[in-house]
Amino acid sequence: MTSTAPEAQQGQDAGDQHGEKPPSWQQRLRRFGHSPRPGIGLRERLVPPYNRPGPQLWAVLGVSPPTAERLVRWSAWGGPLLVTLVAGVLRFWHLGSPKAVIFDETYYAKDSWALIKQGYEGSWPKDVDKSILADPSLVTVPTAPGYVVHPPVGKWIIGFGEQLFGFTPFGWRFMVAVLGTLSVLMLCRIGRRLFRSTFLGCLAGALLAVDGLHFVMSRTALLDLVLMFFVVAAFGCLLIDRDWARRRLAAALPVDSEGVLRPDARIAETLRLGWRPWRIAAGLSLGLAFGTKWNGLYILVAFGLMTVVWDVGARRTAGAVQPYRAVILRDLVPAFVSTVPVAILTYIASWTGWIIRNDPDHHGYYRDWATTDGRGGGWTWLPDWLRSLWHYEYQVYEFHVNLTSGHTYQSNPWSWIVLGRPVSYFYEEQNGCTASETGKCAREVLALGTPLLWWAACFALVYVLWRWLFRRDWRAGAIACGVAAGWVPWFLYQERTIFFFYAVVFVPFLCLAVAMMIGAMIGPAAGTGARRELGLVTGDPSGERRRTLGAVAVGVLVLLIIWNFIYFWPLYTGMSIPENSWRNRMWLDTWI
Repeated sequence: MTSTAPEAQQGQDAGDQHGEKPPSWQQRLRRFGHSPRPGIGLRERLVPPYNRPGPQLWAVLGVSPPTAERLVRWSAWGGPLLVTLVAGVLRFWHLGSPKAVIFDETYYAKDSWALIKQGYEGSWPKDVDKSILADPSLVTVPTAPGYVVHPPVGKWIIGFGEQLFGFTPFGWRFMVAVLGTLSVLMLCRIGRRLFRSTFLGCLAGALLAVDGLHFVMSRTALLDLVLMFFVVAAFGCLLIDRDWARRRLAAALPVDSEGVLRPDARIAETLRLGWRPWRIAAGLSLGLAFGTKWNGLYILVAFGLMTVVWDVGARRTAGAVQPYRAVILRDLVPAFVSTVPVAILTYIASWTGWIIRNDPDHHGYYRDWATTDGRGGGWTWLPDWLRSLWHYEYQVYEFHVNLTSGHTYQSNPWSWIVLGRPVSYFYEEQNGCTASETGKCAREVLALGTPLLWWAACFALVYVLWRWLFRRDWRAGAIACGVAAGWVPWFLYQERTIFFFYAVVFVPFLCLAVAMMIGAMIGPAAGTGARRELGLVTGDPSGERRRTLGAVAVGVLVLLIIWNFIYFWPLYTGMSIPENSWRNRMWLDTWI
């Protein structure tokens, strides 16, 4: 069987002494046939191997060893690609339906079109949506600048889809659906690397594929799914960088006469890890996240602190006596330079269209502020465009922190995790519906997470926190960091008008948490790791029974989540259903 439990191959970064030399008495007894109890070697602790299905599974399936080896190699990418294919088919199915401007698409679809056409957002007439849906070719992009309160990256991406497929619902939703599909692929690969298990990685991606909130956001031209994509990309880059750095440490450590890797305090504290391209890629991704919505700044800070902790753990595992001092001297400055300045420069570059378009009659909002209302002062030595941009950003900040006007679908972040108040993007009541007992049918697009998945995630988060706090499991800490970075900052603005769909940014980490909990429910295969390789395990019937029961429970849970997604499918896609069927899906009064 495959070892799928998270604790099967990896443990804590700190406090584990398995990599040290065995006591001298054990060395002396080896000549008499003594075999010390095998543990996880230092190399495996620095860069754990990937779990592989045991020979029993292939024997049951009647697969020969050479074929099994090919299947294992294929599954590393084949499994994630298969899950992604399913996710893509779901997301692109009738993507242009409903043929309407739903919820905040009324802002971002039009702003994106203006960016593509003239480099800055225009001030659109209030009644232009109907004209766009009727015949977009007759709609003229307004040259008067429009006041917008979000950076341009997400709108550039939405606009690229419009450039390809026109100023239509399919066009402005296309690129969001592409990113939603690719985020499933990324999460499969991230989960595989995080848990060292292809099964758990694909499971995490599959859970994301059938989450209702992620699904709806992947089919709607809003910015939050774009933000989520770049956050997941940054997390994946940092995860690859972590493995890369630990491999460098492992390669530099000494090997004893028996070929066993040994810790070395001098090397662990003085080795410079050099060029780390994946950390720069993470900085670029975080800059694009910040350039989509400002809450990407909180994620930049959280991920930056997380990587510092990872570096401390790596140097401690390699033998550093003072790992924090070593990280401060060797890693902190390169880590900062490769992420924060890269992210800031990426953010500024995203405003290029606004910066270069400075004609007297064609320019973005506040683009001429430095030469009009902002003349004089102590910062006139700065470029006019930079002063104007800074003023614009300050005004946007004032808008966001003072946005307290009520909204029907606003919600408190405390209620997000239990789906207290989802957001209705589109609703249409149809009379004369013969399929309904009341003669009415309803169409709705409801931004609602798959209930059973989210409620299972409540328990998964408790398990993850327990693993992190009491077992010092770095993977649980990484998942908790991803959830906290996307969720906790909103508690600072509870008086502000905020919505449940902001939670899409941490949905992938909820899926990782559920996958980790499922791995623990299944449990490790009997005789995993070194004890199996040395032939010290003869079988454990009680352990196999426990895994069988765990696998059955997990199978039931996953099937129920998939069924739950299918059950709410009409509410995710705007499908017309009888009114009584619609009401049956309103499990909580707050969903109406």
